[in-house]
Amino acid sequence: MSFTPRELRSLVRKAVKRVPEGEDIKYLNIMPMMDMMTILLVAFIFQASVSATALTAGSVSLPRSMSDEPLPEGASTLIITPTAIVLEGEEIVAVRGGSVDAAEKDGGARGYKIVNLSRVLGGLRKLEEQKLLDKGKPLPKVPELLIIADRTTPFRLLFDVIYSAKEKEAGYRRFRLIVQKHEPVGKAP
Repeated sequence: MSFTPRELRSLVRKAVKRVPEGEDIKYLNIMPMMDMMTILLVAFIFQASVSATALTAGSVSLPRSMSDEPLPEGASTLIITPTAIVLEGEEIVAVRGGSVDAAEKDGGARGYKIVNLSRVLGGLRKLEEQKLLDKGKPLPKVPELLIIADRTTPFRLLFDVIYSAKEKEAGYRRFRLIVQKHEPVGKAP
């Protein structure tokens, strides 16, 4: 069936006449749009936190290792960067010149315990243990902390972090230093 242009225009005019005039819009249901925006907001916040952790960890130049062990479940991850000590993507203590400010330590410049770090690590350990219990999994016999540090991190700073994590308040007893796996010479990565 083919129509002439005149017949088509006539059909369109009749169709337009059959459609009633629209009513005035008295309200606009924005609830679905608000739901969608809330979901997007949560997704963007999550992505920003993941990106911040990746950016922070990306600034750390890891030493190499020959071993390849799987990471334990329920272990917390701490990153020591040249500018801060970061735990779960949140900066806990600032680092300047390879050390933590003496005011942050119990006992000043000669002290080992970084007070705020011990407090935050203790809270995180309790939170991780609660997550494992909620999943019905057993608690680890020895709480473990994964430490990612740059190869240029001063030993004293690393010692202070481990000392702070071993304090009773934090309660960690086992530590793993995360390093980049070394590929033997002659093998493709």
